[in-house]
Amino acid sequence: MKITDIRATTVAVPLQAPLLHSNGAHWGRFVRTIVEIETDNGLVGLGELGGGGESAEAAIVALKRYLVGHDPRQLNALPFMIANPTASLYNNRTQLLAAIEFACLDLVGQDLGVSVSELLGGRLRDRVPFASYLFFRYADPRTGEGEIRDPDQLVAEALRLKRQYGFRVHKLKGGVFPPDYELECYRALAAATDGDLLRYDPNAALSVSEALRFGKAIQDLPNDYYEDPTWGLNGLRQLRGLGLPLATNTVVINPEQLAANVLNPAVDVILLDTTFWGGIRACVKAAAVCETFQLGVAVHSSGELGIQLATMLHLGAVLPNLDHAADAHYHHLVDDIIVGGPFEYVDGAIAVPEGPGLGVRLDYEKVARYAEYYREVGGYPYDRDPGRPGWYPLIPNDRWADPTAPQPDTLTW
Repeated sequence: MKITDIRATTVAVPLQAPLLHSNGAHWGRFVRTIVEIETDNGLVGLGELGGGGESAEAAIVALKRYLVGHDPRQLNALPFMIANPTASLYNNRTQLLAAIEFACLDLVGQDLGVSVSELLGGRLRDRVPFASYLFFRYADPRTGEGEIRDPDQLVAEALRLKRQYGFRVHKLKGGVFPPDYELECYRALAAATDGDLLRYDPNAALSVSEALRFGKAIQDLPNDYYEDPTWGLNGLRQLRGLGLPLATNTVVINPEQLAANVLNPAVDVILLDTTFWGGIRACVKAAAVCETFQLGVAVHSSGELGIQLATMLHLGAVLPNLDHAADAHYHHLVDDIIVGGPFEYVDGAIAVPEGPGLGVRLDYEKVARYAEYYREVGGYPYDRDPGRPGWYPLIPNDRWADPTAPQPDTLTW
């Protein structure tokens, strides 16, 4: 089996409402680049990566000269072929590597008639549990609905998601409004969710002292973990006296950083992202290290459509030490580009796909529809907030949004 062609298509899939985060916003849509790798036996493997738009398409297509003629079963060669650790100092291809690995695993699974989780040693669970992922949101400018900017709106959304999908763990993406205001929201969430586990993630926006103060104020709550409250391994180490489990998806995302955290612990829970780590197999290797040193693991979300969600599900299926529910932005999407439509949550979990490879196929009508939508609306600056023209964040931040500010002009979307 040899690779004969690589194709890339960028799509924009609408969200229920624009999502706010400490660095800016998802401006009402996710922009994702779909990768297709074709082989000489007629199979097509699927991959996915986020952001980039035309630049991501061009970067993927540029890998043809590296990959045409390569046997996709030779997975161990991929990191050195396209993301050599020294060459990548000049051209960081980690996310490209991940998308290519997804597609190659999909091809190998299809060729052998087995799922990716079987290729990885066999699934230990058939369903992967998920946390709700709660964001502060602007109203959808098309409908005027979906706003979440105060405690009552946040609680109402959390309870709706719990009723609809069965979530028993709730994660609040913070770092948007002043810390005391977000503390009020988080405590309201705790009071309303009947002892469910909670996560707070301000995307490292807080100073060490502010993170300490916030952490002390939530010590009495049923916290699953305190995620990236401040920046850097050393900053996080200064919070270990709080007695709260600390988690990260920002400063432990490669083997060297994981080794540093083992030698001098800063975080307790490593959030494994199949894109950030450069593929599913890299996450499996990292999870084995975490198992050895008794670190917790969870599966992280980086704004996926169905292809990457399938990679997350296969990863979650094979990890013996998966001791926390996964994250997913997925329920904020209004649609997906896979055959059969979006995956379904049942009792807060999603079933691992059963088919060969990743177990998902493209719905080409929807790919065409959302590729055209991308051409109409384009990308957006992830690290800017449409409601605050000229704003950009500091780390640590002190430029907080005003929760009472008017809805942004729809023309800016």
